[in-house]
Amino acid sequence: MDSLEENVFMFMDEQYYYSNESNVEELWWENNTDSEHSPDTTLYWESQVTLLQEILERYHLNGSKLRLDVGRIIKEVKDSDYCSCLNPFSSDCTTCLRRQVVSGLSDRGFSTNLCISKWGTTKKFPGGCHEYIEVIASTSTRKKKIHFLVELELREQFQIAKASENYQKLVSCLPEFYIGKPEYLTAIVRVMCNAAKKSMKEKKMHVGPWRKSSFMQMKWSGFNQTYNNGGHFAKASESYLRISGAHTPVIVT
Repeated sequence: MDSLEENVFMFMDEQYYYSNESNVEELWWENNTDSEHSPDTTLYWESQVTLLQEILERYHLNGSKLRLDVGRIIKEVKDSDYCSCLNPFSSDCTTCLRRQVVSGLSDRGFSTNLCISKWGTTKKFPGGCHEYIEVIASTSTRKKKIHFLVELELREQFQIAKASENYQKLVSCLPEFYIGKPEYLTAIVRVMCNAAKKSMKEKKMHVGPWRKSSFMQMKWSGFNQTYNNGGHFAKASESYLRISGAHTPVIVT
């Protein structure tokens, strides 16, 4: 039987999944951006909602117990006074949040890393870096370690100014945070970046390079060691805060 990851990519292929540089995709948008409420535009957004929901359904089937446990810890931290830097200009310090979540996961027996992906400036993309969390667990039937990526700001990654109503609806379908294998996140990024481009073209707004799928995926490039960006490679993710659980290793069922 095909793995869930293979099924995700098979599903995307069946849905005529074009890359963000595809000429076919460019022609589609040029011919179908005259109105937010035209029949072709309505059909496009309906198909994107269906595609995203299918990906999320497959995502929720994989590692559901771990996701529930990690999700509970994240909510407990968010409900507490977690900011230790006392930044007066931030009412929601995500830097402190990530560190407290890593600490909370460790206290519950998870082997956890706080990671950062870094990439340099190129002619196509600005340089940058991004933090995320890695959780390492074992399966109940084998000794193989399973690596899960935890992104605490999933919805925020896809927020855009003056977004169309259809795009906002698509964003609202996303879970608040992501806990799972990187394959599903890659699929989500492709859907959302294509949809963001469509929304911005409808609003006659400039589409910045940081909205492209290839740029967004560099934020979690460490899970693929390096990310090939037209001959330029993002620096592999660094685990600069490694915390192993002091209790019995967590088992994924």
